[in-house]
Amino acid sequence: MSETRVIGVDVGGSGVKAALVDVERGELASDRPRLDTPQPATPERVADAVAQLVDRLGGAPTIGVTIPGVVRNGVVRTAANIDPSWIGTDARALFSKRLEAPCVVLNDADAAGLAEMRFGAGKGRSGVVILLTLGTGIGSALFVDGELVPNTELGHMEFKAQEAEHYAAASVRKAENLGWDRWGTRVGEYLAMLTVLFSPELIILGGGVSRKFDRFAKHVLAKVPSGTDVVPATLQNQAGIVGAAMITQKKSVAE
Repeated sequence: MSETRVIGVDVGGSGVKAALVDVERGELASDRPRLDTPQPATPERVADAVAQLVDRLGGAPTIGVTIPGVVRNGVVRTAANIDPSWIGTDARALFSKRLEAPCVVLNDADAAGLAEMRFGAGKGRSGVVILLTLGTGIGSALFVDGELVPNTELGHMEFKAQEAEHYAAASVRKAENLGWDRWGTRVGEYLAMLTVLFSPELIILGGGVSRKFDRFAKHVLAKVPSGTDVVPATLQNQAGIVGAAMITQKKSVAE
């Protein structure tokens, strides 16, 4: 195995995905096995699911893992879309022991953002860039001149008298049976708030729904003020895996 090809694992609220990644190209170098996120999504059950996927891929000397929550120094501090028992869990130690390999753990949206800034829609962009992952919840990654501001969790900001992700996440579209027009308008309203607060030059929309950007783009753009570009993620739903693998190559990581 090339030293630049490592395993990235993306743990989400609904699914756990993994793949071998060529981190020099930002591309998957294997198939991408997936398992449903265990319910309840306790640390031990998620670690077992991750181990199954890593075994299918043949293992790796170092493994990067994302978690949908705030992660500082490998320890999970919030758990909105996974089991509350994650709070205070040393995820880096948990995965390293279970996988019998050194692991690096970071927030899932931060991982996706790192991949998009290096290989995708954010490549070469300066100023303020925000990546949002629209899925079970809304994850966020904030960059200033290419530097990550970790663990922003902008999906939990109050919006319309509730958490923003309860109003505009992709899961809400399905749960409330919203058409692409109504849901796209909701997303646009949320983005409009973010432009007021952060004045981003670019907003990247990621997650699985990014593949269908053309279905709701005009409804989003109708609400976003001019001066802020809104584009779909280039790496789409693979960004988290690529970012997780990328982070294993860094000698020091701000978590």
